[in-house]
Amino acid sequence: MSLEVTRKENEQPTPPTGGHNGNGMAVLQSMATTHRLRLNPNTEHKPESYEGLHLEFSPLLFSSLERYLPPPMLSLSRDSKLHYMRDIILRYSPEGERTRVQKQREYRQKIISHYQPLQRELYAMHASNFFAPSFLKAINENKGESFRSIMAEPTQGVFTFEMLQPHFCELLLSEVENFEKWVHETKFRIMRPNTMNKFGAVLDDFGLETMLGKLMEDFIRPISKVFFSDVGGSTLDSHHGFVVEYGVNRDVELGFHVDDSEVTLNVCLGKQFSGGDLFFRGVRCDKHVNTETQSDEILDYSHVPGRAVLHRGRHRHGARATTFGHRVNLLLWCRSSVFRELRKYQKDFSSWCGECQREKKERQRVSIAATKQELLKREGKPAT
Repeated sequence: MSLEVTRKENEQPTPPTGGHNGNGMAVLQSMATTHRLRLNPNTEHKPESYEGLHLEFSPLLFSSLERYLPPPMLSLSRDSKLHYMRDIILRYSPEGERTRVQKQREYRQKIISHYQPLQRELYAMHASNFFAPSFLKAINENKGESFRSIMAEPTQGVFTFEMLQPHFCELLLSEVENFEKWVHETKFRIMRPNTMNKFGAVLDDFGLETMLGKLMEDFIRPISKVFFSDVGGSTLDSHHGFVVEYGVNRDVELGFHVDDSEVTLNVCLGKQFSGGDLFFRGVRCDKHVNTETQSDEILDYSHVPGRAVLHRGRHRHGARATTFGHRVNLLLWCRSSVFRELRKYQKDFSSWCGECQREKKERQRVSIAATKQELLKREGKPAT
């Protein structure tokens, strides 16, 4: 969606069916014609919760967009704000995308109406039962130095830290096994996590969407705001949550790629395995995704159950072969619709793309050398 939105009279939305009186709607329409969305989010504003409503788009998308509303709109009712934001999203969302989202929701509803969860405590956020105490302490303090105190950064932009308790890993593994058993018994055709993994399951599809949304909003976004603000870390508003499985009779390895995310969380759940190391090879924009790797961008990382890896989605990486046993990882692809819209109009990605940074430095070096040569020439001194 555009961050510079003005309304014309013939674009005003029709009044909602309930929750508004004539004066309230007139105020909304008046504001819509005279105010624009903020260029930067109001980080001090606490947005409404849009969970539990029947919406075409993620509730987190509306909560995120609400921070961009002009100040006079923030005091309006939730219905008024929802109506205004929905109209913006519909105007900037292609019809094909809306159709895809609707089909996905119907597919998920079909699964949820038939699948019986095994570990029901997983389906709501129980932070003290899920997360390592050190991780919770850092989140509650919500400071850059607190986050850094629990993290290692083995290469620039890749952070590792203790995150999940063994109890949570066991619960999620058993729930995934239960879901896969149900799929096998009912012969239900499910969609796999992505085009590269033939095994694994999309957790959002069988009821864990709300819990994973809370994980992103309350735990990953605060960290991403500090370390990944250059790629929309502070405006993460949707996610794709899934597990991948590697080993005998499953996926063995994963080729060199970038994720369809702004920020990726990757946590090993277990089980017993050998191999399967992640390898990282630098952050790149679309233009430079296939350029050479520099020596300081090389990292190989060995998985440890419960330990998280957090990185930009554009950080090129892959997984080496799992040579023994069975490895299962939780992945959360976190996305920012605001960043994706802004990126369409950007040409300089040197704030995060390693190759763009090198090209920029080279241009600066050449410019400085040319200026120096010109100055020496004017002074009649030989260039060195």
